[in-house]
Amino acid sequence: MQNNFIGRLGALFAGSLVKQIMIGLVAGVALAWFSRDAALAVGLLGELFVRALKAVAPLLVLVLVISSIANHQQGQKTNIRPIIMLYLLSTFFAAVVAVIFSHLFPQTLSMNVGATQIKPPSGIAEVLHGLLVSMVSNPIEALMNANYIGILVWALGLGLAFRHASPSSKAFLNDASNAATWVVRCVIRCAPLGIFGLVASILASTGFDALWEYANLLALLLGCMLIMALVINPMLVFQKIRRNPYPLVFTCMRESGVTAFFTRSSAANIPVNMALAKRLNLDEDTYSVSIPLGATISMAGASITITVLTLAAVHTLGISVDVPTAILLSLVASLCACGASGVAGGSLLLIPVACNMFGIPNDLAMQVVAVGFIIGVLQDSAETALNSSTDILFTAAVCQAEAEREPRRTVSESE
Repeated sequence: MQNNFIGRLGALFAGSLVKQIMIGLVAGVALAWFSRDAALAVGLLGELFVRALKAVAPLLVLVLVISSIANHQQGQKTNIRPIIMLYLLSTFFAAVVAVIFSHLFPQTLSMNVGATQIKPPSGIAEVLHGLLVSMVSNPIEALMNANYIGILVWALGLGLAFRHASPSSKAFLNDASNAATWVVRCVIRCAPLGIFGLVASILASTGFDALWEYANLLALLLGCMLIMALVINPMLVFQKIRRNPYPLVFTCMRESGVTAFFTRSSAANIPVNMALAKRLNLDEDTYSVSIPLGATISMAGASITITVLTLAAVHTLGISVDVPTAILLSLVASLCACGASGVAGGSLLLIPVACNMFGIPNDLAMQVVAVGFIIGVLQDSAETALNSSTDILFTAAVCQAEAEREPRRTVSESE
Protein backbone atom coordinates (compact mmCIF):
# COMPACT_ATOMS: atom_id res chain seq x y z
CA MET A 1 0.00 0.00 0.00
CA GLN A 2 2.90 2.31 0.82
CA ASN A 3 4.49 1.62 -2.56
CA ASN A 4 1.15 2.36 -4.22
CA PHE A 5 0.95 5.71 -2.43
CA ILE A 6 4.52 6.59 -3.39
CA GLY A 7 3.77 5.63 -6.98
CA ARG A 8 0.72 7.88 -7.11
CA LEU A 9 2.68 10.71 -5.52
CA GLY A 10 5.43 10.28 -8.11
CA ALA A 11 2.87 10.32 -10.92
CA LEU A 12 1.40 13.50 -9.48
CA PHE A 13 4.76 15.28 -9.51
CA ALA A 14 5.53 13.97 -13.00
CA GLY A 15 2.32 15.43 -14.44
CA SER A 16 1.87 18.70 -16.31
CA LEU A 17 2.91 21.56 -14.04
CA VAL A 18 0.73 24.06 -15.91
CA LYS A 19 -2.39 21.90 -15.49
CA GLN A 20 -1.62 21.44 -11.80
CA ILE A 21 -1.20 25.19 -11.40
CA MET A 22 -4.59 25.78 -13.02
CA ILE A 23 -6.15 23.25 -10.64
CA GLY A 24 -4.52 25.05 -7.72
CA LEU A 25 -5.84 28.37 -9.01
CA VAL A 26 -9.43 27.11 -9.28
CA ALA A 27 -9.20 25.42 -5.89
CA GLY A 28 -7.92 28.65 -4.32
CA VAL A 29 -10.82 30.66 -5.75
CA ALA A 30 -13.32 28.06 -4.55
CA LEU A 31 -11.87 27.98 -1.03
CA ALA A 32 -11.89 31.79 -0.75
CA TRP A 33 -15.54 31.78 -1.87
CA PHE A 34 -16.72 29.16 0.63
CA SER A 35 -14.54 29.84 3.70
CA ARG A 36 -12.63 33.07 4.30
CA ASP A 37 -10.93 31.77 7.47
CA ALA A 38 -9.71 28.60 5.79
CA ALA A 39 -8.48 30.61 2.79
CA LEU A 40 -6.47 32.91 5.05
CA ALA A 41 -5.02 29.90 6.84
CA VAL A 42 -3.73 28.23 3.66
CA GLY A 43 -2.03 31.51 2.75
CA LEU A 44 0.95 30.02 4.58
CA LEU A 45 1.49 27.67 1.64
CA GLY A 46 1.77 30.62 -0.73
CA GLU A 47 4.08 32.51 1.58
CA LEU A 48 6.38 29.50 1.96
CA PHE A 49 6.48 28.96 -1.80
CA VAL A 50 7.38 32.58 -2.59
CA ARG A 51 9.97 32.68 0.20
CA ALA A 52 11.53 29.46 -1.07
CA LEU A 53 11.83 30.86 -4.60
CA LYS A 54 13.26 34.14 -3.36
CA ALA A 55 15.71 32.26 -1.13
CA VAL A 56 17.09 29.98 -3.84
CA ALA A 57 17.07 32.46 -6.75
CA PRO A 58 20.10 34.60 -5.70
CA LEU A 59 22.30 31.54 -5.13
CA LEU A 60 21.11 29.99 -8.40
CA VAL A 61 21.96 33.13 -10.37
CA LEU A 62 25.42 33.39 -8.81
CA VAL A 63 26.32 29.74 -9.40
CA LEU A 64 24.85 29.51 -12.92
CA VAL A 65 26.52 32.66 -14.23
CA ILE A 66 29.91 31.76 -12.70
CA SER A 67 29.72 28.22 -14.11
CA SER A 68 28.53 29.38 -17.53
CA ILE A 69 31.32 31.92 -17.97
CA ALA A 70 34.02 29.69 -16.47
CA ASN A 71 33.15 26.79 -18.80
CA HIS A 72 32.58 28.99 -21.85
CA GLN A 73 34.74 27.89 -24.75
CA GLN A 74 36.73 30.51 -26.62
CA GLY A 75 34.92 31.52 -29.79
CA GLN A 76 31.59 30.13 -28.57
CA LYS A 77 28.76 32.59 -29.22
CA THR A 78 26.31 33.53 -26.46
CA ASN A 79 24.05 35.94 -28.41
CA ILE A 80 23.68 38.24 -25.40
CA ARG A 81 23.89 41.49 -27.39
CA PRO A 82 20.76 40.97 -29.55
CA ILE A 83 18.81 39.80 -26.49
CA ILE A 84 19.75 42.96 -24.58
CA MET A 85 18.71 45.07 -27.57
CA LEU A 86 15.31 43.37 -27.59
CA TYR A 87 14.96 43.93 -23.84
CA LEU A 88 15.66 47.66 -24.18
CA LEU A 89 13.49 48.10 -27.29
CA SER A 90 10.56 46.36 -25.62
CA THR A 91 10.89 48.54 -22.51
CA PHE A 92 10.94 51.74 -24.59
CA PHE A 93 8.07 50.67 -26.88
CA ALA A 94 6.02 49.85 -23.78
CA ALA A 95 6.39 53.46 -22.61
CA VAL A 96 5.39 54.71 -26.07
CA VAL A 97 2.29 52.49 -26.06
CA ALA A 98 1.38 53.80 -22.61
CA VAL A 99 1.79 57.43 -23.75
CA ILE A 100 -0.41 56.89 -26.82
CA PHE A 101 -3.25 55.16 -25.00
CA SER A 102 -3.08 57.54 -22.04
CA HIS A 103 -3.65 60.34 -24.57
CA LEU A 104 -6.53 58.48 -26.22
CA PHE A 105 -8.12 57.52 -22.88
CA PRO A 106 -6.99 60.15 -20.35
CA GLN A 107 -7.40 59.10 -16.72
CA THR A 108 -7.77 61.18 -13.58
CA LEU A 109 -7.05 60.23 -9.98
CA SER A 110 -8.62 60.89 -6.64
CA MET A 111 -5.75 62.68 -4.89
CA ASN A 112 -7.14 62.17 -1.40
CA VAL A 113 -5.26 58.95 -0.78
CA GLY A 114 -3.01 59.25 2.27
CA ALA A 115 0.70 59.35 1.51
CA THR A 116 2.82 56.47 2.75
CA GLN A 117 6.23 56.59 4.42
CA ILE A 118 8.30 55.67 1.33
CA LYS A 119 11.45 57.43 0.17
CA PRO A 120 11.73 57.01 -3.61
CA PRO A 121 14.68 58.25 -5.72
CA SER A 122 14.51 61.99 -6.30
CA GLY A 123 15.83 61.96 -9.88
CA ILE A 124 17.51 60.08 -12.68
CA ALA A 125 20.91 60.84 -11.15
CA GLU A 126 19.88 59.11 -7.95
CA VAL A 127 18.61 56.09 -9.90
CA LEU A 128 21.99 55.79 -11.65
CA HIS A 129 23.76 56.36 -8.35
CA GLY A 130 21.78 53.51 -6.79
CA LEU A 131 22.62 51.19 -9.68
CA LEU A 132 26.35 51.97 -9.44
CA VAL A 133 26.35 51.49 -5.67
CA SER A 134 24.55 48.16 -6.11
CA MET A 135 27.25 47.02 -8.52
CA VAL A 136 30.01 47.29 -5.90
CA SER A 137 28.01 45.79 -3.04
CA ASN A 138 29.62 43.19 -0.78
CA PRO A 139 28.91 39.76 -2.37
CA ILE A 140 27.55 38.25 0.87
CA GLU A 141 25.36 41.30 1.40
CA ALA A 142 24.20 41.12 -2.20
CA LEU A 143 23.14 37.49 -1.72
CA MET A 144 21.39 38.23 1.59
CA ASN A 145 19.49 41.24 0.18
CA ALA A 146 18.81 39.70 -3.27
CA ASN A 147 20.70 42.57 -4.91
CA TYR A 148 20.78 41.07 -8.41
CA ILE A 149 22.88 43.87 -9.90
CA GLY A 150 25.60 43.15 -7.35
CA ILE A 151 25.20 39.39 -7.77
CA LEU A 152 25.59 39.66 -11.56
CA VAL A 153 28.70 41.83 -11.27
CA TRP A 154 30.37 39.44 -8.83
CA ALA A 155 29.30 36.42 -10.87
CA LEU A 156 30.74 37.96 -14.05
CA GLY A 157 34.02 38.79 -12.29
CA LEU A 158 34.40 35.38 -10.64
CA GLY A 159 33.37 33.61 -13.84
CA LEU A 160 36.07 35.39 -15.84
CA ALA A 161 38.62 34.57 -13.13
CA PHE A 162 37.62 30.88 -13.08
CA ARG A 163 38.14 30.63 -16.84
CA HIS A 164 41.85 30.26 -15.98
CA ALA A 165 41.17 27.60 -13.31
CA SER A 166 42.01 23.90 -13.59
CA PRO A 167 39.60 21.50 -15.33
CA SER A 168 38.70 19.93 -11.98
CA SER A 169 37.66 23.34 -10.59
CA LYS A 170 35.51 23.99 -13.65
CA ALA A 171 33.96 20.53 -13.25
CA PHE A 172 33.13 21.38 -9.63
CA LEU A 173 31.42 24.61 -10.71
CA ASN A 174 29.42 22.65 -13.28
CA ASP A 175 28.36 20.14 -10.60
CA ALA A 176 27.40 23.00 -8.28
CA SER A 177 25.31 24.50 -11.06
CA ASN A 178 23.51 21.19 -11.59
CA ALA A 179 22.92 20.81 -7.84
CA ALA A 180 21.43 24.29 -7.53
CA THR A 181 19.22 23.62 -10.55
CA TRP A 182 17.99 20.37 -8.98
CA VAL A 183 17.01 22.19 -5.78
CA VAL A 184 15.14 24.79 -7.82
CA ARG A 185 13.24 22.09 -9.73
CA CYS A 186 12.10 20.65 -6.40
CA VAL A 187 10.82 24.06 -5.32
CA ILE A 188 9.06 24.68 -8.64
CA ARG A 189 7.18 21.37 -8.36
CA CYS A 190 5.50 22.87 -5.28
CA ALA A 191 4.06 25.71 -7.38
CA PRO A 192 0.49 24.29 -7.51
CA LEU A 193 0.28 24.23 -3.70
CA GLY A 194 1.92 27.64 -3.46
CA ILE A 195 -0.42 29.25 -5.98
CA PHE A 196 -3.41 27.59 -4.29
CA GLY A 197 -2.42 29.31 -1.04
CA LEU A 198 -1.62 32.64 -2.71
CA VAL A 199 -4.91 32.87 -4.61
CA ALA A 200 -7.04 31.82 -1.66
CA SER A 201 -5.42 34.26 0.79
CA ILE A 202 -5.38 37.23 -1.63
CA LEU A 203 -9.04 36.88 -2.53
CA ALA A 204 -10.05 36.31 1.09
CA SER A 205 -8.13 39.29 2.47
CA THR A 206 -8.66 41.96 -0.21
CA GLY A 207 -11.34 40.91 -2.68
CA PHE A 208 -11.94 43.34 -5.54
CA ASP A 209 -13.99 46.05 -3.81
CA ALA A 210 -10.98 48.33 -3.36
CA LEU A 211 -10.27 48.16 -7.10
CA TRP A 212 -13.72 49.27 -8.26
CA GLU A 213 -13.05 53.02 -7.93
CA TYR A 214 -9.94 52.66 -10.10
CA ALA A 215 -11.41 50.21 -12.62
CA ASN A 216 -10.82 52.49 -15.62
CA LEU A 217 -7.20 53.15 -14.68
CA LEU A 218 -6.63 49.45 -14.11
CA ALA A 219 -8.26 48.61 -17.46
CA LEU A 220 -5.89 51.04 -19.22
CA LEU A 221 -2.85 49.50 -17.53
CA LEU A 222 -3.89 45.94 -18.32
CA GLY A 223 -4.87 46.89 -21.88
CA CYS A 224 -1.43 48.39 -22.57
CA MET A 225 0.25 45.29 -21.14
CA LEU A 226 -1.88 43.02 -23.32
CA ILE A 227 -0.95 45.06 -26.40
CA MET A 228 2.71 44.65 -25.56
CA ALA A 229 2.34 40.92 -24.91
CA LEU A 230 0.16 40.12 -27.94
CA VAL A 231 1.17 42.71 -30.55
CA ILE A 232 4.50 44.49 -29.99
CA ASN A 233 6.52 41.60 -28.53
CA PRO A 234 5.36 39.16 -31.27
CA MET A 235 6.41 41.72 -33.88
CA LEU A 236 9.89 41.94 -32.34
CA VAL A 237 10.10 38.14 -32.18
CA PHE A 238 8.99 37.81 -35.82
CA GLN A 239 11.90 40.04 -36.85
CA LYS A 240 14.19 37.41 -35.37
CA ILE A 241 12.66 34.04 -36.19
CA ARG A 242 10.80 35.00 -39.42
CA ARG A 243 7.84 32.72 -38.76
CA ASN A 244 4.60 32.75 -36.78
CA PRO A 245 5.71 33.98 -33.31
CA TYR A 246 2.51 33.19 -31.42
CA PRO A 247 3.19 29.52 -30.52
CA LEU A 248 6.36 30.66 -28.75
CA VAL A 249 4.60 33.71 -27.28
CA PHE A 250 1.76 31.64 -25.82
CA THR A 251 4.17 29.03 -24.47
CA CYS A 252 6.12 31.69 -22.58
CA MET A 253 2.98 33.41 -21.33
CA ARG A 254 1.48 30.11 -20.14
CA GLU A 255 4.53 28.60 -18.47
CA SER A 256 6.31 31.73 -17.25
CA GLY A 257 3.66 34.44 -17.12
CA VAL A 258 1.13 32.42 -15.08
CA THR A 259 3.63 31.69 -12.31
CA ALA A 260 4.98 35.25 -12.32
CA PHE A 261 1.42 36.61 -12.09
CA PHE A 262 1.03 35.02 -8.66
CA THR A 263 4.55 35.35 -7.25
CA ARG A 264 4.63 39.05 -8.30
CA SER A 265 8.42 39.02 -8.49
CA SER A 266 10.60 38.86 -11.60
CA ALA A 267 13.51 37.81 -9.41
CA ALA A 268 11.55 34.96 -7.82
CA ASN A 269 10.50 33.78 -11.30
CA ILE A 270 14.09 33.41 -12.56
CA PRO A 271 14.17 29.68 -11.68
CA VAL A 272 10.90 29.15 -13.60
CA ASN A 273 12.36 30.80 -16.70
CA MET A 274 15.57 28.80 -16.33
CA ALA A 275 13.58 25.55 -16.24
CA LEU A 276 11.53 26.59 -19.30
CA ALA A 277 14.70 27.50 -21.23
CA LYS A 278 16.08 24.06 -20.48
CA ARG A 279 12.87 22.39 -21.73
CA LEU A 280 13.05 24.48 -24.91
CA ASN A 281 16.63 23.21 -25.46
CA LEU A 282 18.09 26.72 -25.59
CA ASP A 283 21.79 27.47 -25.37
CA GLU A 284 22.65 27.26 -21.66
CA ASP A 285 25.61 29.64 -22.04
CA THR A 286 23.14 32.25 -23.27
CA TYR A 287 20.09 31.83 -21.04
CA SER A 288 22.06 31.39 -17.82
CA VAL A 289 23.19 35.00 -18.27
CA SER A 290 20.35 36.61 -20.24
CA ILE A 291 17.49 35.55 -17.95
CA PRO A 292 18.99 36.91 -14.70
CA LEU A 293 19.95 40.03 -16.64
CA GLY A 294 16.40 40.31 -18.00
CA ALA A 295 15.02 40.33 -14.45
CA THR A 296 16.77 43.67 -13.96
CA ILE A 297 16.55 45.45 -17.34
CA SER A 298 13.63 43.83 -19.22
CA MET A 299 10.86 45.86 -17.59
CA ALA A 300 8.15 46.57 -20.18
CA GLY A 301 5.42 46.19 -17.55
CA ALA A 302 7.18 48.55 -15.16
CA SER A 303 7.61 51.09 -17.97
CA ILE A 304 3.85 51.01 -18.62
CA THR A 305 3.02 51.41 -14.93
CA ILE A 306 5.32 54.41 -14.47
CA THR A 307 4.07 56.13 -17.65
CA VAL A 308 0.33 55.56 -17.16
CA LEU A 309 0.25 56.61 -13.51
CA THR A 310 2.43 59.66 -14.16
CA LEU A 311 0.18 60.82 -17.02
CA ALA A 312 -2.91 60.16 -14.87
CA ALA A 313 -1.48 62.60 -12.33
CA VAL A 314 -0.62 65.05 -15.13
CA HIS A 315 -4.18 64.92 -16.50
CA THR A 316 -5.63 65.31 -13.00
CA LEU A 317 -3.61 68.49 -12.45
CA GLY A 318 -4.44 69.86 -15.92
CA ILE A 319 -0.83 69.90 -17.16
CA SER A 320 -0.45 69.87 -20.95
CA VAL A 321 1.90 67.39 -22.61
CA ASP A 322 3.39 68.08 -26.05
CA VAL A 323 5.04 65.52 -28.34
CA PRO A 324 8.69 66.23 -27.35
CA THR A 325 7.74 65.99 -23.68
CA ALA A 326 5.93 62.71 -24.34
CA ILE A 327 9.04 61.31 -26.06
CA LEU A 328 11.21 62.46 -23.16
CA LEU A 329 8.78 60.86 -20.71
CA SER A 330 9.08 57.58 -22.61
CA LEU A 331 12.88 57.70 -22.31
CA VAL A 332 12.74 58.62 -18.62
CA ALA A 333 10.17 55.93 -17.87
CA SER A 334 12.30 53.34 -19.71
CA LEU A 335 15.39 54.28 -17.71
CA CYS A 336 13.41 54.28 -14.46
CA ALA A 337 11.92 50.89 -15.31
CA CYS A 338 15.38 49.42 -15.87
CA GLY A 339 16.27 50.65 -12.39
CA ALA A 340 13.19 49.12 -10.78
CA SER A 341 13.82 46.24 -8.41
CA GLY A 342 12.63 42.78 -9.38
CA VAL A 343 10.29 42.50 -6.39
CA ALA A 344 6.60 43.19 -5.88
CA GLY A 345 5.77 46.90 -6.19
CA GLY A 346 9.30 47.87 -7.23
CA SER A 347 8.18 50.04 -10.15
CA LEU A 348 5.87 52.19 -8.02
CA LEU A 349 8.82 53.71 -6.17
CA LEU A 350 10.10 55.21 -9.44
CA ILE A 351 6.88 57.09 -10.29
CA PRO A 352 7.96 60.30 -8.47
CA VAL A 353 11.04 60.47 -10.74
CA ALA A 354 8.80 60.78 -13.80
CA CYS A 355 6.43 63.12 -11.95
CA ASN A 356 9.33 65.48 -11.27
CA MET A 357 9.57 66.09 -15.02
CA PHE A 358 6.28 67.99 -14.82
CA GLY A 359 7.01 69.86 -11.62
CA ILE A 360 4.58 67.76 -9.59
CA PRO A 361 5.38 68.14 -5.88
CA ASN A 362 6.67 65.09 -4.07
CA ASP A 363 3.68 64.89 -1.71
CA LEU A 364 1.29 64.62 -4.69
CA ALA A 365 3.61 62.16 -6.42
CA MET A 366 3.53 59.97 -3.32
CA GLN A 367 -0.26 59.98 -3.45
CA VAL A 368 0.04 58.56 -6.97
CA VAL A 369 2.30 55.85 -5.52
CA ALA A 370 -0.42 55.11 -2.95
CA VAL A 371 -2.96 54.70 -5.77
CA GLY A 372 -0.55 52.24 -7.35
CA PHE A 373 -0.52 50.17 -4.18
CA ILE A 374 -4.33 50.16 -4.09
CA ILE A 375 -4.63 48.70 -7.59
CA GLY A 376 -1.48 46.63 -7.14
CA VAL A 377 -3.42 43.42 -6.50
CA LEU A 378 -3.86 43.04 -10.26
CA GLN A 379 -1.55 45.71 -11.70
CA ASP A 380 1.64 44.36 -10.14
CA SER A 381 0.73 40.77 -10.97
CA ALA A 382 0.11 41.60 -14.64
CA GLU A 383 3.23 43.76 -14.77
CA THR A 384 5.41 40.95 -13.44
CA ALA A 385 3.84 38.43 -15.80
CA LEU A 386 4.71 40.65 -18.77
CA ASN A 387 8.22 41.39 -17.51
CA SER A 388 9.13 37.80 -16.76
CA SER A 389 7.54 36.15 -19.81
CA THR A 390 9.32 38.72 -22.02
CA ASP A 391 12.69 37.63 -20.59
CA ILE A 392 12.32 34.03 -21.70
CA LEU A 393 10.50 35.00 -24.94
CA PHE A 394 13.34 37.12 -26.32
CA THR A 395 15.99 34.69 -25.11
CA ALA A 396 14.19 31.84 -26.88
CA ALA A 397 13.67 33.90 -30.05
CA VAL A 398 17.34 34.80 -30.40
CA CYS A 399 18.57 31.30 -29.53
CA GLN A 400 16.16 29.64 -31.99
CA ALA A 401 17.01 32.12 -34.72
CA GLU A 402 20.71 31.45 -34.24
CA ALA A 403 20.16 27.66 -34.16
CA GLU A 404 18.28 27.83 -37.47
CA ARG A 405 20.88 30.11 -39.03
CA GLU A 406 23.84 27.88 -38.12
CA PRO A 407 23.05 24.95 -40.51
CA ARG A 408 22.52 27.36 -43.41
CA ARG A 409 25.84 29.02 -42.61
CA THR A 410 27.56 25.62 -42.54
CA VAL A 411 26.07 24.61 -45.92
CA SER A 412 27.12 27.91 -47.53
CA GLU A 413 30.67 27.55 -46.19
CA SER A 414 30.94 23.96 -47.50
CA GLU A 415 29.86 25.10 -50.95
